[in-house]
Amino acid sequence: MNPRLSVGIDLGTTHSALASLELEGEAITTQVFDVPQLVARGSLESRALLPSMVYFAHQQEGALALPWDESRSYAVGEFCRGRAVEVPNRVISSAKSWLSHSGIDRRGPVLPLAAPEDLEKISPLEASRRVLAHLVEGFRHVHGAEAGDLQHADVVLTVPASFDAAARELTSEAAQLAGIGHVTLLEEPQAALYAWISAVGDAWRSHLRPGDVVLVVDIGGGTTDFSAIVAVERDGNLELVRVAVGDHILLGGDNMDLALVHAVRTKLGEPGRTLDAVQISGLAHACRAAKEQLLSDAALSSVPVVIASRGAKLLGGTLRTELLREEVEQLVVTGFTPIVDLSSRPQLRSSAGLRQMGLPYASDAAITRHLAAFLSRQATSLLNVEGLPPPPVGNLLRPTKILFNGGVLKAPVVQQRILECVNAWLLADGAPPASALPGADLDLAVAKGAAYYGRVRRGRGLRIRGGTARAYYIGLESSMPAIPGVEPPIVALCVARFGMEEGAMPEDLGQELMVVVGEPVRFRFFGSSVRRMDCVGLELENFDSTELIELSPIEVTLPTQGRTMGDLVPVKLRACITEVGTLLVEAVPLAPLRPEERWKVELGVRTE
Repeated sequence: MNPRLSVGIDLGTTHSALASLELEGEAITTQVFDVPQLVARGSLESRALLPSMVYFAHQQEGALALPWDESRSYAVGEFCRGRAVEVPNRVISSAKSWLSHSGIDRRGPVLPLAAPEDLEKISPLEASRRVLAHLVEGFRHVHGAEAGDLQHADVVLTVPASFDAAARELTSEAAQLAGIGHVTLLEEPQAALYAWISAVGDAWRSHLRPGDVVLVVDIGGGTTDFSAIVAVERDGNLELVRVAVGDHILLGGDNMDLALVHAVRTKLGEPGRTLDAVQISGLAHACRAAKEQLLSDAALSSVPVVIASRGAKLLGGTLRTELLREEVEQLVVTGFTPIVDLSSRPQLRSSAGLRQMGLPYASDAAITRHLAAFLSRQATSLLNVEGLPPPPVGNLLRPTKILFNGGVLKAPVVQQRILECVNAWLLADGAPPASALPGADLDLAVAKGAAYYGRVRRGRGLRIRGGTARAYYIGLESSMPAIPGVEPPIVALCVARFGMEEGAMPEDLGQELMVVVGEPVRFRFFGSSVRRMDCVGLELENFDSTELIELSPIEVTLPTQGRTMGDLVPVKLRACITEVGTLLVEAVPLAPLRPEERWKVELGVRTE
């Protein structure tokens, strides 16, 4: 490992980025890497942001040559954006969202969804690997085989705070397959705060004081994440503790793109003309590009929207209209950040019996309602925080500062609407208003903060403590006589407490249990972001399904290792959170057949 270089990678839903930090000396200079990428056929440019897209070339197109691979048949990056408008069924976007979709086989070939017959589909895991591999290969190409070798560098890769252990494991696996030797996972909201601390330098002490609660609002291309981090005083020093993490909300720029599609489709073509599925997909990509231009350039009042036509009657074979700035801002503000009361909750709608395959987007597009639910649910999250006097408990977690992150929040009107909502809730609860932390880098903060975290890990910076953002439980089937039509009740056994530190030694759960060897068995896991006081070994009966959320199950066959197939083996369980944030459960036989005999079950994803 190169002890002098820390590399941070933001694997984003819409864009990815890489930053690095030299660890020698006292100067903190984070360098954003300009990623070489195709911007047009035969045209290579280096840009700070790499669109997280994969395009598969037609056979007759020939190779999409890169300096490090002249025969490549696919492209990653800016070139894909234009092709997504023209041939959307040959482009994969939002691979990160698919990687967290527990309803599909994330290792199976499912993308692109509407791929033509000549295209071999790939898995969300492979799509994520290709995006990461492009960053790795480009970094090596620019810096040379030795200095740019990420196989031996200390790499910090970011994930949404709301990613469960399964999605974290897959992200780590994609990184290793991409040529990254050692990877540490870091939650994106924490990375954004690290970047802010690095950017403002010692001035951060004038913005944060003991007792301050920083609400990180991260609205990216595919997800919305909420985290709360509190400043506490310990031994005369200021420390930061992450105290709350929201649920995984598949709601962000992708949803806004689809909303813009509905807003502009009536402008396209002739009266009565309808758009087919391929055109709708192309229109979504065109609206995304137009939205990003309008939100990043205040001088623009409108941007053309052009998609390929499906007939020969239209001049040039295209359909053309434009998207106005006021349309974007009005739709985003009204539809996605409405003014709501603190008592408002995301609205649920009943699902149809059959639905097309797609991402499980949030049923309610109002981000402010999701935020109200988060702050209300976490109203008691500051209780029992070491180093913090017992705060007054009201109807919500009371933030004093807000750090905005994510490309959607480039629109000042969106930031202002969220701040307006939060302060109205605080005022109603008898609390002072919150203020936004200045100087946030909405596009590159996560990559910069990830690189800076390499310095923090070496004890040279303010560290955010907190451990795992959830308590984890394993489901135990109760012993009961067989009753027709009645399933045995499930007891949830706490195997990892809230705040358990990653990389700590496994903890013994105490109970003696039985496991089946030699036959397929199914392990059920649960997680909770609100049960903060449950200790390892606690058993919960008749638990509230709103407090314990069931996670992806694991189906494995434990080896017999000298025993008979189907034997019930008495064991004790031990559990820990690994360095990459996955839950590892070890079953240790009470009568081992050989020294150090044990079975390991890591919470991840397996094909059902």
